[in-house]
Amino acid sequence: MATLTVPTPRRLPVLRNRAVAKLLLLALAAAVLVPPINAHWGGGAWPHALTVDLSKPLADASNWVIDNRDSHPLFLYFFGYISNAVVLSVRAVYLTLLAAGWTGVTVFGALVAWRVAGVRLAAGTAAAFLACGALGMWVPTMQTLALMVVAVLASVAVGAVLGLAAGLSDRLNRALRPVLDTMQVLPAFAYLLPVVLVFGIGVPAAVLATVVYAAPPMARLTALGLRGADPEVLEAVESLGATGRQRLLTARIPLARKELLLGLNQTIMMALSMAVIASVIGAGGLGDRVYQALASVDVGTALAAGIPIVLLAIVLDRVTAAAGDGTDASDRPRTIGRLYALGVTVVLALAARLLGALDWPSGATLDIAGPVNTAKDWMVDHLYSGVPVVGGTAEWAGHFTTWVLDPVRSGLQWLPWWAVLLIVAALAWVIGTWRTALTAVLAMAAIGVLGVWEPSLDTLSQVLAAVAVTLVLGFATGIAAARSDRFERALRPVLDVFQTMPQFVYLIPVVALFGVGRAPAVAASVVYALPAVVRITAQGLRQVDPAALESARSLGATGRQQLWQVQLPLARRSLLLAANQGVVLVLAVVIIGGLVGGGALGYNVAFGLAQGDLATGLVAGAAIVCLGLMLDRVTQPTERRAREGA
Repeated sequence: MATLTVPTPRRLPVLRNRAVAKLLLLALAAAVLVPPINAHWGGGAWPHALTVDLSKPLADASNWVIDNRDSHPLFLYFFGYISNAVVLSVRAVYLTLLAAGWTGVTVFGALVAWRVAGVRLAAGTAAAFLACGALGMWVPTMQTLALMVVAVLASVAVGAVLGLAAGLSDRLNRALRPVLDTMQVLPAFAYLLPVVLVFGIGVPAAVLATVVYAAPPMARLTALGLRGADPEVLEAVESLGATGRQRLLTARIPLARKELLLGLNQTIMMALSMAVIASVIGAGGLGDRVYQALASVDVGTALAAGIPIVLLAIVLDRVTAAAGDGTDASDRPRTIGRLYALGVTVVLALAARLLGALDWPSGATLDIAGPVNTAKDWMVDHLYSGVPVVGGTAEWAGHFTTWVLDPVRSGLQWLPWWAVLLIVAALAWVIGTWRTALTAVLAMAAIGVLGVWEPSLDTLSQVLAAVAVTLVLGFATGIAAARSDRFERALRPVLDVFQTMPQFVYLIPVVALFGVGRAPAVAASVVYALPAVVRITAQGLRQVDPAALESARSLGATGRQQLWQVQLPLARRSLLLAANQGVVLVLAVVIIGGLVGGGALGYNVAFGLAQGDLATGLVAGAAIVCLGLMLDRVTQPTERRAREGA
């Protein structure tokens, strides 16, 4: 008797693609939910019925803080002690640097660099400090260095404690992750207002704002290092009867040495990037010179103060990176080397004091502000307008605003609010998981609930335009750097300078060339975000499996075919990471662009900071956090989990 065989049902070919299946499922859900939502709340901007007015409770909180700041025990015996400790610490470091004199500080820095990485870096360190003095910025450099020393030490201490907790406890790791995500995504300019409200204008607020901004990388990398310790080593130590504390001190921390030093490196870089932003709330030093130059569009003074910040960043980056690699230029014990450096510094400081040569000699300064401003004036006179055929920079800015920024903003604000949420959900789910999509949608919905839907879409339009330009230029430059070693070597110092230059420095020349408005904010954000995109793109392409490229070459593929069909698909995760970092960095500068006519959320934050309006500033800051979190989730690839639905 014949057996009847029932064919196994097969999925449609289109459904085999996970991205298409996700989009179809989302479309089905939208078809069911959108009609009643549209009928009840309308299809325009975010409905007023779904907003929450926080202005009154935030104003009450602000008034309470102002009224009780000088009398409440919380401020007198907690925040007051913290403020005094910060002031005393910064003053002690600053007076020590002044007492050492320019010769003592220069020699001490060079000796430390020599002990860590050899003569070449020592010479570079000495040249960097001498350049700071030659630019007439020795005293502001010492002020910034003193503030950074205290801020970095505090950031390392806070980050190490948080990282230790997250590295040793799964529960604390899960609890701290969203907190660190928020601290990392939130642009530094957004949380200056609550810090100023509690501590007032001055050094304590600047240091603590820097700590909040710079501590997360130390915490993340500390936790990563502790969690990545070799299990076999830990098991061997445990078999010898070591206690938990002994395992931590003798095994986990030594094994995580590279991650800890990398965390220190990243903390230093982020703290220095705060030097100018912190000057808005009274940090002083080099940042204050840059910030004051922004008000008068003084490119020369801004550059003269920005160059020392770049030099400090490069020197500290190279020294900490060399320490992380474990390189040492000498076979002598390091303790002897440190004592030798300290002894030489003390001797030189005493000699300089006896000779009355502690201060940088006034006759040994180089004025670059005049020539730079002359060059800027020439560029403005010849490039701002009236250039034959191509027009001037002012016309370019106007055309970019009219043809790109305005249409993107109008398009986003024309879309129904539920359509914006659907687009966010689709992008986040295709790239990641349903959890990332849910997080992105909730973050975007929170913006509407806060009542800042329109200005947030305005900011989003600027970010999208800047990211598009950044990715086009960054991917093209990164591909060229990955395919040419000579071009990469020539590009590296340029990227170092652009990556370490404070954001405010970029705003000054673009304002001079493009005028005030949204276009200069976009231009500055492109320049600031471009180095990270170029570096990550080049690194991702260079790490493509050589066997895959060799196989493509053996099949007769041309260089262009290898790039488009092998390298770019295999480097997809690196390209998405480059896009993610570009989005985060662009958002940070677009917000600062509120100071030069960028408007939207950046203007609200600046207005709240200038007027002490906690409600306006904090609501805009919270919207920036939500916008950054949404953009981070939409552009951040995640590993597919086995339990994820089709």
